[in-house]
Amino acid sequence: MTTSSVSSTVVIKPPATRKRWESWLIFVVVSLYFLIPLGATFYWSLRGEKDVLGFEAYRKLFADTNFLPAFSESIVNAIATIMLSLLIVVPTAYWVTLRLPKLRPVVEFITLLPFVIPGIVLVFGIIRLYSRPPLLLTATYDSSRVLLICVYVALSFPYMFRSVDNGLRAIDVRTLTEAAQSLGANWPAILFKVIFPNLRVALLSGALLTFAIVIGELTIALYMAQHTLGPYMANLTRSKVYEPSAMAIVAFAITWAAMGIIDFVGRGSSRHAQMIDTD
Repeated sequence: MTTSSVSSTVVIKPPATRKRWESWLIFVVVSLYFLIPLGATFYWSLRGEKDVLGFEAYRKLFADTNFLPAFSESIVNAIATIMLSLLIVVPTAYWVTLRLPKLRPVVEFITLLPFVIPGIVLVFGIIRLYSRPPLLLTATYDSSRVLLICVYVALSFPYMFRSVDNGLRAIDVRTLTEAAQSLGANWPAILFKVIFPNLRVALLSGALLTFAIVIGELTIALYMAQHTLGPYMANLTRSKVYEPSAMAIVAFAITWAAMGIIDFVGRGSSRHAQMIDTD
């Protein structure tokens, strides 16, 4: 009687410990790359008083009579830009997704144009076009501000459109639209009562990216003689030593707060969706 032995091959997987250490090493290196300059900036902002570490630079920054007007004007510009951008991008992206999917490459190309055209070229073209009749919009400060907001809307298209488009791809737009139509809803009701609530996280992400763009923009606001936060920060670096570092920390704090809002709203939406699935 012949006895055959079956030999089994044992595959030895590489230890996961090495990959884990490599991941942690990359994380530490990237974190130090961002945190060391930020820590140095924060330390420099605390040296507003001689031989004393304190918040004197922050006190002088917030006590500056030009800071709050520039900051408030930038906030108003950002809110107006976000509202106008949402009213343009959301219906466009919704209609392209629902009815005209073949036009998506064309719309994406149009929204990418702000990346192609440099800011300095854009602002000189705008000044040449709108500084003479019949499109005279740079004669007064208020009309120039309206023009500036319209330019910011165009600059926000790449971020806002992709946020909205990703949000629309994550939901069943056609089913939601047909269900709303079966209940007698018209197109404005479908858009504002059905589509907008389902795009809450996507809209917030695009809005906060737009907010960051408007707050930190310098070139267009400077050449259009607008008293916003960008030109204020540029003038601050030419006349002050420690206050610009304090201003940089404040700007980082605003950015982190925006990221925290996105994360909080995103987690709330995820928990709400899980509760609906469970029910």
